[in-house]
Amino acid sequence: MHRVDCTDEEAFARVFEQGALHGVIHFAAYKAVGESVAEPLKYYHNNIGSLVVLLRLMARYGVKRLVFPPAVRCTATLTGSRSRSPPLTAMRCRLTASPRSSVNGCCATRAPRIRTCGPPCSATSTRPVRIPPRGSVSCPWGPEQPGAFVTQTAAGLRKELTVFGDDYDTPDGSCVRDYIHVVDLARAHVLALGRLDGKDVPGCEVFNLGTGTGNSVLEVVRTFEEVSGLPLPHRIGPRRPGDVPAVYADPTRARDVLGFECRYGLRDALADAWRWQQALAGD
Repeated sequence: MHRVDCTDEEAFARVFEQGALHGVIHFAAYKAVGESVAEPLKYYHNNIGSLVVLLRLMARYGVKRLVFPPAVRCTATLTGSRSRSPPLTAMRCRLTASPRSSVNGCCATRAPRIRTCGPPCSATSTRPVRIPPRGSVSCPWGPEQPGAFVTQTAAGLRKELTVFGDDYDTPDGSCVRDYIHVVDLARAHVLALGRLDGKDVPGCEVFNLGTGTGNSVLEVVRTFEEVSGLPLPHRIGPRRPGDVPAVYADPTRARDVLGFECRYGLRDALADAWRWQQALAGD
C-alpha cells in the first residue's frame, strides 16, 4: 500500500514505477457538497488536479485502463438539478448546483476528450453510500456522509441528526437520493474494469450505478429506526446550499452492458452500517 497525494506527480510516479499496473480505479476526489461551498479551491485543486496528474502518468507508463468514479459522484447535483423526472440516465448532465458538482462535472465532461491515457477508457456514474458489510470492515467516513451521521447519532456520538430542509418538492419534503451499498459499488467497479479487457470497447463509456429507487432523508431515518429498534434523535434544519431536491439513477445500461444489479437495499445498508458502528465501539 502507498500513501501518496495524487496531485504530487513526482511522488505518484513512484507508485507506477513499482511495476506494471493492469488498470486504475480513481477514487481520489473530495465529495461533500457543503465543504465544497466553503472551500471551493480545495475541490478544484484536488479533484481536477489529481485527474490531470493521473492521466499524465498513465500516458508515461502505458497504463490504458481507467475507471473514473469521481466524474460522477456528483450525479445528484450534476444531473437534472431542477428536473422533475428522475430516474436520470448516464448522459443527462446539466451544471451546476455547487462547487463540488462544478468540479466533478468538469472532469466528467472532459475525461472522454482527454486521450493521453489512450483507449479504452471507462467512466462510471455513482452516488455511493459507503457502508461496509457485517460490521467487519474499517472504513473512514467522509464529511457529510449520511450513513455516518445516522449511526453516530444512534451511538450517542452526535446529539442529533439534522435534516436539511423538509419543504422540497418530494413526497415527504426531504431530499431524495439513490443510496447504494459499498459491496454493490465495489462489485460494479470490478465489472467495469473487467470490461476494459474486451476488444470492442469504445474509447469512453458512462454507466450509472444505483438501485434505481430514490429514498428520502426522512425515509432513511425511519428505516434505520426499524432495523435498529432505536429512536434516532433528529431535527429539521434549513436547506443546505448546493443541495437539489431529488435524483436517483437509471441503472439500465449498467445492467445490460456490465451485467450489474444491486443485491442489497437500503435496509441491508443501514443494518450493516449499524453493525459496523457497534463494532467500532467494541474496539
